[in-house]
Amino acid sequence: MEADPAKVPRTGEAARKLIREVIAGPELFSAEARRDSPYESDPATWSVLDDSCVWRREPLPEGVLATLTRHFVHPAAKSKGPVRMTVTVTVHPSTAGAAWEQAGMLEEALSCTEQTLSEGRKLSGLFSNASVWGEAGNNYAEDSLFEMGSCSSPTDGGPYPYQYQQATFGPLVVSMSACASKGWDARGLLQEVNGPVPRMLLRAEAKIGRPVEGTGSKADPAAHAVPGTTGGKEGR
Repeated sequence: MEADPAKVPRTGEAARKLIREVIAGPELFSAEARRDSPYESDPATWSVLDDSCVWRREPLPEGVLATLTRHFVHPAAKSKGPVRMTVTVTVHPSTAGAAWEQAGMLEEALSCTEQTLSEGRKLSGLFSNASVWGEAGNNYAEDSLFEMGSCSSPTDGGPYPYQYQQATFGPLVVSMSACASKGWDARGLLQEVNGPVPRMLLRAEAKIGRPVEGTGSKADPAAHAVPGTTGGKEGR
């Protein structure tokens, strides 16, 4: 599938409508996932990494039509602490804008291997890798990025496993981050959060996609399985 130029949003209003149709709710995580508080970010802002490697919210730039971040939590149970998760969908005016955001994410991990999120949470030991369609098991996105590392917070302690996944479809960028706590390892965290990104991409394909010429009808959704890779970061 590819983005159909006749269907992609051209205005902020159309982009916001598309985001609401694509962005994940708790149903795209495990049955235990719940809305966190606050649930949604201010759609007039997005996250920017400054020169001090600190994430902060800034007004949405002119080069972005719309964006939205949602926050979720997998509550603590038995011997495991909570997992805090975010998903973000951003719509750019063009496919090139989405590609630049993807490239920028790789540069951020190289220049800031330690980053500070909201409420004093910290990321460390960050490592990113990216693959286009058909490379490294990527059979679900035009361009996919994974980041892995550790996270810690004043309330939950740490460091604990951290994963981030980001992918593009035409002018859309979808992402998911997850910060674990006690009792979680990287493999278990991946199993908890491996669904939202490919499922959001399927929603995007259904809304603004068309079959690539010469390939026939849309592929079976089962082909959009997530490769066995880990990653992680706060949503934009």
